[in-house]
Amino acid sequence: MTEKTAENTRQDKSRHLYEKLRQLKNSSVYPCHMPGHKRNMTNYPMREYYGLDITEIDGFDNLHNPQGILKETMTRAGSLYGAETYLLVNGSTGGILSAVSAAVRRGDMLLMARNSHRAAYHAIYLNDCKVKYIFPSFLEAYGICGDVSAQQVDKMLTENPQVRAVLLTSPTYDGVVSDVKAIAACAHRRGIPVIVDAAHGAHFLLDGFPASAVDCGADLVIHSIHKTLPALTQTALVHVQGNLIDRERLRWLLTVYQTSSPSYLLLAGIEQCISILEEEGSALSRQFFENNKLFEQNIQNLKYLRVFGVNMRNTPAAERAWNMSCNRELFDFDVGKKVISARGSGMSGQALYHKLLEKYGIQMEMAGQDYVTAIMTVMDRREGFLRLADALADIDSRMGAVSPVSCTDRAKRMNVPQTVFEIGAALEMERETKRLEDCEGEVAAQFIQIYPPGIPLIVPGERFTGEIIDLLLEYRQQGFQIEGMREQAKKADVVRKEIYAQDENYLYDRAGM
Repeated sequence: MTEKTAENTRQDKSRHLYEKLRQLKNSSVYPCHMPGHKRNMTNYPMREYYGLDITEIDGFDNLHNPQGILKETMTRAGSLYGAETYLLVNGSTGGILSAVSAAVRRGDMLLMARNSHRAAYHAIYLNDCKVKYIFPSFLEAYGICGDVSAQQVDKMLTENPQVRAVLLTSPTYDGVVSDVKAIAACAHRRGIPVIVDAAHGAHFLLDGFPASAVDCGADLVIHSIHKTLPALTQTALVHVQGNLIDRERLRWLLTVYQTSSPSYLLLAGIEQCISILEEEGSALSRQFFENNKLFEQNIQNLKYLRVFGVNMRNTPAAERAWNMSCNRELFDFDVGKKVISARGSGMSGQALYHKLLEKYGIQMEMAGQDYVTAIMTVMDRREGFLRLADALADIDSRMGAVSPVSCTDRAKRMNVPQTVFEIGAALEMERETKRLEDCEGEVAAQFIQIYPPGIPLIVPGERFTGEIIDLLLEYRQQGFQIEGMREQAKKADVVRKEIYAQDENYLYDRAGM
């Protein structure tokens, strides 16, 4: 098949929705319906997109009751991932809210990894859930969260038989993959469903990457296909399998947490992404790993910067240090996530982030205190891999003598704060605003998080400790974007003290959970 024929076949077979939108754009049908631009924007910027933007009209199906063209796309996506699949135009956020709400009932207890995205905490609030937390391992050599183990889950479920669902993030924002198969088996023995926020793992269905959470037996899996696959921002999928989730309830909840006016531009983007995976997935995966091999070869001689999963294991000594950091065998991780640590080098993560952008023209995904994260996908070109590798090598060559890797007490700061109120109760209580420095002993009335990645450092109802305040002050000094605080991150909302000081029955301690 020639390249031109293959392109024509791809358009005929897999861009069905997109082609129908183009045909409508060029037709004589007059739109006496929404949206208000009426596809009449020829004299304005972005005119090519307005012409394809429609509402649910004849021939274009209905996302909330799909029977035609959108149903076909859902079926194709489900065949690729091996589950019953639904399309999301409200991102993984809508998928997480729907999944949690489908798996529990109001007031139920959820077992959740503490490094969950803020959308999971919002689901707790909306369902008035009680929550027990599992803390992932902490990799001190890199300053990032590790995995959640099946042993942890088993222990928590044994100690808390009232738990009705398990929620974890795998892969994490930094690419760490938990043993979802073992965790699912552990939960299923008790008839408990497992929800996996796999927003960053939609590409795991491709050869060479870790096993998909769907293949590992999770009951509900949420994928942001826009994060690591060729799809438009805000598009995602939710997959359901097994007999522990009420499908009818899930479908209803998807109508609750998604707009009733979905964008057909986004839906067409999902369809095109599915088509690319069907027809080119294997080739794109092979190309990715060829490019990644070149990247790894070109960073082997770094002396001060370290890339997670690559040059920290070059020598037996480094291997031993890595195993000590993990305190277990090396778990799986996504090589598409490039976590680049400057710990012990004298350079902060913010400094490395800005140097890569300002001197080398490379925009990273995020910066931590002493590391940066890049996301490399199957759509990255070889020159992108080499450009990043060359920039790291050049920066590394200009760095001075490295100091020993410092093991800070940040892992200890990840201990569960004392809980005074459940999240839902705390969010509804009267609050006052105090200087952050004066908040020790107070109860948080708002989520506080660094964004990205949007993982709360303290949630409503938890008591501020000196360690949390010191960490927030440190983040503020380093210029991180802190959400949930006021006046340029100088003040925090706390529950009015007289509310809980009068009733000690509200108070209980979750330390040691």
